Amino acid sequence: MAIGSAHEADRPAAVATEQQSIGRGRPAANEHAYWSLETDQLIERLETSSSGLLSVDAAIRLGKFGRNALALRSNGSAFTVFIRQFRSPLVLILVFAAAISIFVGEGHEAAIIGVIVLASCVLSFTQEYGASRAMEALRQRISRKATVLRDSFERSVDVETIVPGDVVCLSAGNLIPIDGVILESRDFNVSESVLTGETFPVVKSAGRSAPHAGIAQRTNAVFTGTSVRSGTAKVLAVATGAQSEFASIAEALERRIPETEFARGIRKFGYLMTEIMLVIVILVFFANVMLERPLIESLLFSLALAVGLTPELLPAIISVTLARGARTMAASGVIVRRLDAIENLGSMDLLCTDKTGTLTEGVIHLDGSFDVEGNASKEVLLWARLNATLQTGLKNPLDQAIADARSGQEGLSDFTKIDEIPYDFIRKRLSVAVQQGGRQQILITKGAVQNVLEVCAFVQDQHGLQPLGSTERQTIDEKFRRWSAQGYRVLGLAIRRFEDKKGFSREDETAMAFAGFLLFLDPPKEGVRKTLSALADRGIGVKVISGDNRYVAAHLAEAVGLRSDRIMTGEDLSKLTKNGLLAGVRKTDLFVEIDPNQKERIVEALRRSGHVVGYLGDGINDAPALHEADIGISVDTAVDVAREAADIILLKRDLGVLVHGVDDGRKTFANTMKYISITTSANFGNMISMAAASLYLPFLPLLAKQILLNNFLSDIPALAIAGDNVDADQVRKPRHWDIHFVRRFMVSFGLVSSLFDFATFAFLLLVVRAASATFQTAWFVESVLTELAIVLVVRTQRRLWRSRPSRLLVALALSIGVVTIAIPFAPFAGWFGFVPLSVPVLAGLLAITTLYIVVSEVTKTWLFEHGSRGRRSRKATRPHADRATSKSVRFNG
Repeated sequence: MAIGSAHEADRPAAVATEQQSIGRGRPAANEHAYWSLETDQLIERLETSSSGLLSVDAAIRLGKFGRNALALRSNGSAFTVFIRQFRSPLVLILVFAAAISIFVGEGHEAAIIGVIVLASCVLSFTQEYGASRAMEALRQRISRKATVLRDSFERSVDVETIVPGDVVCLSAGNLIPIDGVILESRDFNVSESVLTGETFPVVKSAGRSAPHAGIAQRTNAVFTGTSVRSGTAKVLAVATGAQSEFASIAEALERRIPETEFARGIRKFGYLMTEIMLVIVILVFFANVMLERPLIESLLFSLALAVGLTPELLPAIISVTLARGARTMAASGVIVRRLDAIENLGSMDLLCTDKTGTLTEGVIHLDGSFDVEGNASKEVLLWARLNATLQTGLKNPLDQAIADARSGQEGLSDFTKIDEIPYDFIRKRLSVAVQQGGRQQILITKGAVQNVLEVCAFVQDQHGLQPLGSTERQTIDEKFRRWSAQGYRVLGLAIRRFEDKKGFSREDETAMAFAGFLLFLDPPKEGVRKTLSALADRGIGVKVISGDNRYVAAHLAEAVGLRSDRIMTGEDLSKLTKNGLLAGVRKTDLFVEIDPNQKERIVEALRRSGHVVGYLGDGINDAPALHEADIGISVDTAVDVAREAADIILLKRDLGVLVHGVDDGRKTFANTMKYISITTSANFGNMISMAAASLYLPFLPLLAKQILLNNFLSDIPALAIAGDNVDADQVRKPRHWDIHFVRRFMVSFGLVSSLFDFATFAFLLLVVRAASATFQTAWFVESVLTELAIVLVVRTQRRLWRSRPSRLLVALALSIGVVTIAIPFAPFAGWFGFVPLSVPVLAGLLAITTLYIVVSEVTKTWLFEHGSRGRRSRKATRPHADRATSKSVRFNG
């Protein structure tokens, strides 16, 4: 059926119906199962052609079907984010308190609580929603592309714009974006583990499958979320988005991100706060009841204590801090795909990387083509160029280097391509069959020298074909080693001539003649020594994991300043047990001649040995290791499967960019910990003081609404923590969560805070002889001022005056301080139960606050000195084996 008929506008409705009938909404007996139909019949039903859709037709269908994206629940709308703020248990506690106030006739009290609740939720909403919008903008920068046939030409389009009827061109490394049937393929192998759990790739080809065939038995069909391991194919898109097989089980297969060390710390911190809060609230409530205080007033006070103790803005602070870190990293060329990864990046102490493009320039050029005797050969170059330019499978820089070579183009037009045998990671060879005029056919094979030699029985020298004996093999191997030791990447090339053969397969790669060598050069990247030194200064070691041979890797290691004497080959690794590898990785710097599964084993062993491991890779064979690493790092130009497996994407393949990312990650971690330290220490001290005072005083030390206002005002400067300056020494070493230190920090500073609260009590009761309203007002002012002061003290491990806070933080702290002192004199002060304070009282409060800052500085110095020793001791004694077990399985695709 013609694509551009007069009834074009009516087609989407028909196609939509057809998609439902041949897609997931299949009728009984599966008589319309698309994988069981003839290709011509399916093309007719989808009203398309083997050359794809017209652009105008695709646009119409996109409007009908919607974007090719999973219809998962959305949580990004402003209204949804705003409503989510009210789901917090703390907010619900306050709403409950307001309801009780209304029930007992305290509408005034309920109104104040309601205003504070609304203000807190609005504050939290603005931060979280702004952070989510910023992250969405960053994700758009790394949206996936796919190649489709549109208007009979290959075009690169956004994956989300693919529609049923499109013809999608797939090759090794692609994530498959649709469900469809294969129109044509060549050595096409697909990994379907995400859907079937099958580890090994499945061979796919055009044809028909039984109507009742399960996913694993549909050998002519491909599915969304699976990945191409080798070969090429053209696929007719049948189901997209929510109609795909993947969408039907998306909830179960939704990528299960392992809990990061930081997230685990936050969870344990939440447990700690909950335990303390419950104990204090229950004790205070029953104590006040036993003292015959009003029941409702005691309940409201206890609930306010619970809210006051808990850092309710912590989720918003974490979100905005991480989002700000992500934006900062994006400006440096590092895109964060998962916010939690920022914390892992800051904790990373070991980086595993390939050498190409990171340690080397990544711009590979062909340095020479030589025959088996080591002489420059134009014939070998011609064969290599035919192999590189006519292959249509996996794109790689070596083929590009051959194609870009200045010479060797003579005579190319005399040859026509007959067939090809695509590259795969088992054979490590690529073959192309050509024919020159009516002459013999030539199968040209290019690949790793040893893998090419495996299929050779002859050598092609100046005298023609000669048998390949042990002497010839030794000569070839010597040349290979010598060139490799000089830093060259060496490939072998072999040929075999045929007479009028119709088709070629892997079985034809036998009895070939070794014809020569191709030498490539990728020099060390300028400044890489300095970058490696910068990583070492930050406590990050570097290990090279490469598929290249040991000689090239050792030469490069020496050139860039890495140790070249501690090498493990893939063959050595294959002989090691799990525990043997665990011992071996600790004393190895270069892993060479490594296959993809071995990369994963190496990363897993390094994690088990106690390291926080980052892995940088961009190829198909890097995906398993990227999944296994604590922090998977890839580049914007990587293949689909590598980009999807990564947590962080580098817009430029440069370790210098990664150094900046590590610094930003550690700054983000430091600022998040600042908020936790500040709020827990101040809140814990205040709540202990109030709990104790409520048992001693004949009146409540603070009213519930005053506690809530205190908490709200002291949280405002915390919003500036996300953009606060971080001391240089905070980014010099990996940062880790330490719940023991957090607990000790909270208790230590909480006790100091309570000590000065009791001093304030003594001042107000014994010196000023304050009445209840004056006492509550004065302590409210002192409490807020000390919380603002502790922000400036605890934000740095240095002396207060030796670390410069951000301007916004200083401005907010000073502004809230002025507002706090002014509130008792404001017209609305009576609403909160405040009364004006005399100058002597204010002077006394300021004096107590100043002394509090001095004592806090001394406490901080003592705590960080003794705390760091304790952390070092625990680090030296704690077992590392549990690190590996905490790593969940991520979905492979």
